[in-house]
Formats: sequence, C-alpha cells, structure tokens
Amino acid sequence: MSEEGKDLKKELAKRKRVAIEIASEIHDIVEDSLWVDYVKMPELSEKLVAAVQEANQFKAENGL
Repeated sequence: MSEEGKDLKKELAKRKRVAIEIASEIHDIVEDSLWVDYVKMPELSEKLVAAVQEANQFKAENGL
C-alpha cells in the first residue's frame, strides 16, 4: 500500500474515532445519568450524525 493510501486510512480511522467517542458519551449517559443528563442527548445526537456522515463522505471521496 502506498504512503498516501496509509495516510488516508489513518485519517479515516481518526474520523471514525470521533464518532465512536460521541457514541460512548451517549452510552455513558444512558447507563449512568440519564435522568440528570438527558438534556445533552439532542446535541450529542446531532454531533454523532454529523461525525458519521463526515467519515462516510471522506471514505467515499477517497475510495476507501
């Protein structure tokens, strides 16, 4: 695999990691503090959707 291909895969992994971290925050709220932190869910949900869309778009644009 070329160096450029490796760099693209690393960048995609970073973008996926952002989505996973947001999903983890949502999971923690659901498991631990839903009745207190439920107000954070709409914003986190929007961020998650945007992060997944960004990662998928990057993947598609770069043929990964």
